[in-house]
Parts: sequence; C-alpha cells; structure tokens
Amino acid sequence: MDSAVGFTASTASIPWRALYLQALFETDRSQICIRIAQAERALLRREHELYNDPSPRSERDAVINALHALHALRSCLGLVQTAFAA
Repeated sequence: MDSAVGFTASTASIPWRALYLQALFETDRSQICIRIAQAERALLRREHELYNDPSPRSERDAVINALHALHALRSCLGLVQTAFAA
C-alpha cells in the first residue's frame, strides 16, 4: 500500500466512478484526502488506458471532467495538492 495516497491492491479493482463518488460524498474530513487521492489515481490510470483507444471519447471526457471536479473540491476545501492531480 502506498500510504501517502491510500492506494491499495483492493482499490485498484474498484471502477473509477465508484472511487470518484466516494470522494465526492465523503463526510469524514479526516478521510477526504485519502478518498480524493484514490479517485485521482484511478482516474489517471483510466485516462492512460483510454488515451489511444479509438472508441468514442465520452468516457475519456467524463474522466477528465471528474479530475477537474476533484481538483475543484480539493481547492474549495483548502487541501494540499497531491502529485496525482491533473
């Protein structure tokens, strides 16, 4: 586990949408940084997977929008930026 971001093998198997929603709706202030970092990591991984995918851009656009939303959430909460933020 990378304790700096709370990323584990078990979170690697969770689809990015679930991690994203967990971050958005986390109410425990002590857990929000971890949730955001987990979601950012999953989103970045998915963005890399989709980069050269010839399929429609809708999921890639959703991933990019989600990364921007997490950045805005982090900013609104006054949280420290991680190395995984886009």
